[in-house]
Amino acid sequence: MTRLRAWMGLGLAAALLCGTAAAAAPPTDNAALAARVKRVLAATPLVDGHNDLPWEIRDRFQSRLESVDLSHDTRALPHPNGPPLMTDIPRLRAGGVGGQFWSVWIPVELTGPKAVEVTLEQVDLVKRMAAAYPKDFQMAYTAEDVWAAHRAGKIACLIGIEGGHQIDASLPVLRQMYDAGVRYMTLTHSRNTPWADSATDNPVNHGLSPFGRTVVREMNRLGMLVDLSHVSPETMRAALEVSQAPVIFSHSGARAIVDHPRDVPDDILRLVARNGGVVMVNFYPGYVSQARAIWDADEAGEEARLNAPPFGGLYIGQPERSKAALAAWKAAHPAPIVTVSQVADHIDHVRQVAGIDHVGLGSDFDGVPDTPTGLDGVDKFPSVLMELARRGWSDQDLAKLAGGNVLRVMHDAEVVAHRLQASEPASEAVMGPSATLPQPGQ
Repeated sequence: MTRLRAWMGLGLAAALLCGTAAAAAPPTDNAALAARVKRVLAATPLVDGHNDLPWEIRDRFQSRLESVDLSHDTRALPHPNGPPLMTDIPRLRAGGVGGQFWSVWIPVELTGPKAVEVTLEQVDLVKRMAAAYPKDFQMAYTAEDVWAAHRAGKIACLIGIEGGHQIDASLPVLRQMYDAGVRYMTLTHSRNTPWADSATDNPVNHGLSPFGRTVVREMNRLGMLVDLSHVSPETMRAALEVSQAPVIFSHSGARAIVDHPRDVPDDILRLVARNGGVVMVNFYPGYVSQARAIWDADEAGEEARLNAPPFGGLYIGQPERSKAALAAWKAAHPAPIVTVSQVADHIDHVRQVAGIDHVGLGSDFDGVPDTPTGLDGVDKFPSVLMELARRGWSDQDLAKLAGGNVLRVMHDAEVVAHRLQASEPASEAVMGPSATLPQPGQ
């Protein structure tokens, strides 16, 4: 047994021993539930799959860390372009977070060499964040690094790329991103790349192109996790067919509960179980609640009906008038309330279809405009675990959800990489930086 599996086994065994009686007769008292969750997170780090704070720091404060004191509550900081920040160190501590995948997302409109440049700037920002708060943060690049940070009482900082456009269709760039510390890449964001189809764009490749399959194989060889959040079901299936290592969905829900393209169909959940991967459940209301997904579509339709330049809308070219009309529509049609219980429903569904070893947490904090009631920041993770404990989840199961599963996936991907590096050289496949998306029918 490796040291990693030994540590995981000890942590999960401790959680199981602590929760044996509780699992037999789940308590309903919130204090008892909170105490259970605290014991679980003392033994196993809670690893969140996705947080967009780095982009918010760039967008709101021009990447100047001196403008954002993460050692204090950040909710009072200026937020002209969005909601109050959802992340700071006191709330991470209160939420029991032991490991955080910081997303180094950039807009899909940034392509080519500029996309690579801005991505590296975001990677640098994460490392500067960790260096600025050495008592609380510690960079992590392996599963064992996360466990080591947890034992030291620190929050492990990991890096994930959120979109294949960020490597400019270049395997050398992919390799340099790994060397810079990136440990997962979402194959697409909201639009297709030249080599992979997004869930929220019209299909072109119908999955992965030949070069896209090579990207997945090279990620396996490097030990970089293949993240299938944001990609189309065809791309999911193609990647699962190619990947020799477990995959992740860093922030996605269950499509059987909400028919949204950002959620994962049941047939894919079964393939993820076979692959050994993990689906880390997203908290965004529109992916959690079917009623909210419909409301979001209605709101977008109303906004277009009021003002859709250059030729559409009742109040075209009159932004203040259309803004007032949209506010009146929202007052008459309030957004449906979304709850922690509904997030737990997605987690329960992934467990039922894929199994307890294949579900995790991927909040999307600071990457979404709003959140379910009672989940407004990183301090609220325990409320999700408490809800599941209330439903009868054992402490061992809660530990797997919180971080045990994704840490096992990281370790298994590292083992695959070690094997592949012993037998395969770096791929020299090329899809030039000037590659364009093929048109439908080509």
